[in-house]
Amino acid sequence: MIRIFHNTTYDFIRWWKVALGLTAAFIVLGIGSLLIKGVNYSIEFTGGTLMQLHFKQPPDAGQIRRALDGGGFRDAEIQQFGSDTAYTLRVQGTAEVAAQSAGADRIAQRVASILTKQFGPNDVSIPRIEAVGPRVGSELRRDALIAILLSFVVTLVYLAIRFEWRFGLAAIIATGHDIFTTLAFLKLMHLEVSLTVVAALLTVLGYSLNDTIIIFDRVRENLRKGRKESLYDVLNRSINETLPRSILTHTTAAAATLALLLFAGEVIRPFAWVMLFGIVTGTFSSIYIASPVLLWIERKYPRAAAAWKPSSTATATSRTRPSPATATR
Repeated sequence: MIRIFHNTTYDFIRWWKVALGLTAAFIVLGIGSLLIKGVNYSIEFTGGTLMQLHFKQPPDAGQIRRALDGGGFRDAEIQQFGSDTAYTLRVQGTAEVAAQSAGADRIAQRVASILTKQFGPNDVSIPRIEAVGPRVGSELRRDALIAILLSFVVTLVYLAIRFEWRFGLAAIIATGHDIFTTLAFLKLMHLEVSLTVVAALLTVLGYSLNDTIIIFDRVRENLRKGRKESLYDVLNRSINETLPRSILTHTTAAAATLALLLFAGEVIRPFAWVMLFGIVTGTFSSIYIASPVLLWIERKYPRAAAAWKPSSTATATSRTRPSPATATR
């Protein structure tokens, strides 16, 4: 694979407008839906009770609903969980969540009693119970938000130290793009925002930033070599030179994530979905967001010693490569 993609000369930057239009439409669609319906938080953030039910025979979901309604749980959410004999039950009503402040296991015990009475003790089992009080859920949601903000601040500090402001600003914009596209993906896929999903989001940010830094490092190296190339050509050259590494890394990571998605079960599936999408959007933003933004910044705010000259090979006016001293400034 490395030989196949060695010394390629693809013009990636040429398609930045098409790529920007597609990602903008995706973000608007997802964020618009998010503003209308809100975030779908898991019980870890809202408080409530989650129970995983296993039946010997495929049950009628309506029968489960009638049993719970008769027991006073009219706001329960019932979903099939993998096979037709496995279900998840979520009790997140206001009264039930408030009751958990007096005892988180009380609701689970009542629900278990109702289901056992309806289906019999030998026909239904409850292998998993999660109960979170409203105060704990609020604290977890606050801590998750703080973790995301802190990771972003640390990222800003790292970029400020590692690169000059032009490179750093382009990387920050690309990272912001990944946050918005991932949020849009979560909403469009109707995935719950849980602690597992937050962990996946933080992993995606680090993965995407690493990919952008690798390309930008190659850009700086090529600027130092003294070739008579425009920045447009340097960016394309740098992306092509890192292409073999990118393909091997992304393919390996995607294969491992796909294995989790297919075989790890329902509990880990949201994490796998976010990670798999993160590999795609991280690669996309490194090429079609960070690089064009850097090109725009250099054209808008050129270095003092740089002069603009038309390039006969580029599709748009581009700048002559600056001297090594100014390129690393």
